[in-house]
Amino acid sequence: MTPAAILSLMVIYFAILFAIAYFTSKNNNGNEAFFSANKNAKWYLVAFGMIGTALSGVTFISVPGEVGSPNGEQFKYFQFVIGNAIGFILVAKVLLPLYYRMNLTSIYTYIENRLGYYSYKTAATIFLISRTIGSSFRLYLVVIVLQRFVFDFYQIPFTVTVLITLALIFSYTYRGGLKTIIITDTLQTFFLVSAVVLTIYFICQSLNLSFIEAFETIKKSQYSQIFFFNDFLNSRFHFIKQILGGIFVTIAMVGLDQDLMQKNLSCATIGEAQKNMFTFTGIFVIINLFFLSVGALLYIYANKNGIEIPKDLITGKPRTDLLFPEIAFHHLSFIPSLVSLLGITAATFATTDSALTALTTSFCVDFLDMKKKKSSNNEVLIKTRHLIHLGFSFLMFITILIFNTINDSSVVGMIFRVASYTYGPLLGLYCFGLFWKSKTVKDKFVPFVCLTSPVMSYFISENSTNLFGYTFDNELIIVNGLLTLLGLVLISKNTTRSVNY
Repeated sequence: MTPAAILSLMVIYFAILFAIAYFTSKNNNGNEAFFSANKNAKWYLVAFGMIGTALSGVTFISVPGEVGSPNGEQFKYFQFVIGNAIGFILVAKVLLPLYYRMNLTSIYTYIENRLGYYSYKTAATIFLISRTIGSSFRLYLVVIVLQRFVFDFYQIPFTVTVLITLALIFSYTYRGGLKTIIITDTLQTFFLVSAVVLTIYFICQSLNLSFIEAFETIKKSQYSQIFFFNDFLNSRFHFIKQILGGIFVTIAMVGLDQDLMQKNLSCATIGEAQKNMFTFTGIFVIINLFFLSVGALLYIYANKNGIEIPKDLITGKPRTDLLFPEIAFHHLSFIPSLVSLLGITAATFATTDSALTALTTSFCVDFLDMKKKKSSNNEVLIKTRHLIHLGFSFLMFITILIFNTINDSSVVGMIFRVASYTYGPLLGLYCFGLFWKSKTVKDKFVPFVCLTSPVMSYFISENSTNLFGYTFDNELIIVNGLLTLLGLVLISKNTTRSVNY
């Protein structure tokens, strides 16, 4: 597939997104539409569109690549996905009813009502930092792929590629916000799911395998093991670690994250929001199994055709996350290449546009108190929201350039991991609020507790192998949350007011 064909496809793709944005915001581009889609979103559209938000372009290219990595990942990731599914159900049954009872636009308003002003601002700040870093990182990794396979051909600098990408995302989201995102993400999820299914079909066709034969081939291959129960202390991939990590990462990074919860809160009733979550969970599990199957087939295809794993242009190290685009763009015919590009593009922009909208919503509601401002100032508030939206677009641009300057995947990976650490304090804050209803906290000390617990968690993670003979993976977020909870208990006092939420 030539760079010109790829560029033409992206122009058509964005033209469709701009058309959707125009019609969804034509008659209603106010703050209510932007923040909550006027609370009348259809649950089935939200459920389907959330797949595109939950699965980024990183998932699209990295999960298949990791199946055959030197560390022998195989289908280990599916253990984590099972934990995710359990976490989604807990979010639907425990957190969603709370948010609907309080009629929240920003979920961090709960913390203000329960614990106080400083706790509230701390929770919102944690989200803003975490989501900015996480979303910038996801976009950065995929822009690298587009740069390597498309824009280098036209000698377009990486900085310009990033700027154009974020400018396009800003342009179709700044007016309609969530109302636009629900429709565009539905379309993008359709492209993503279609791309995964069709990629499996095209690779099977290239290998002269039917779907049943492909299933048997994957099953008999070295890539198909799912469950791992050996070496609980030292293995990061032990079943229990992956399940617990999946559960608590989902509770923290979905149930306590404004991005995904904002879509759920756009449904008219709690019943519709829960139907959305249950449907989304089922699709999420199946689509991840498809991603892993794509990974196994890619390695089988590469081994059969003598295709080497692409190497980093600077370090010379193998880059398994580039295997998918390498085979799709250089070894398959035009149609499979086209399908793969659509999938990568859809996954990337469905994640980034949603995050940008959630960041703008959180800042406007949690720091500028726009929900409390008088309606007579609507025009001023809308213009202010546009500036905030532009500001977060620029912040993501700067963050991506920093990642590119570091140019060390291990350091960048650590930055992303540190960003996920910050969700531990959110877990502790909400646990205290929900389960210690007879107590409140000394509010001004909460920021200190939420800064200390991730630092302690990092120290524990870095030294646990030497000190305890135990290697942490994603379940470290439990330790992080518990340290926060312990700190909150230590600065707590009995409350004299009734807590009914």
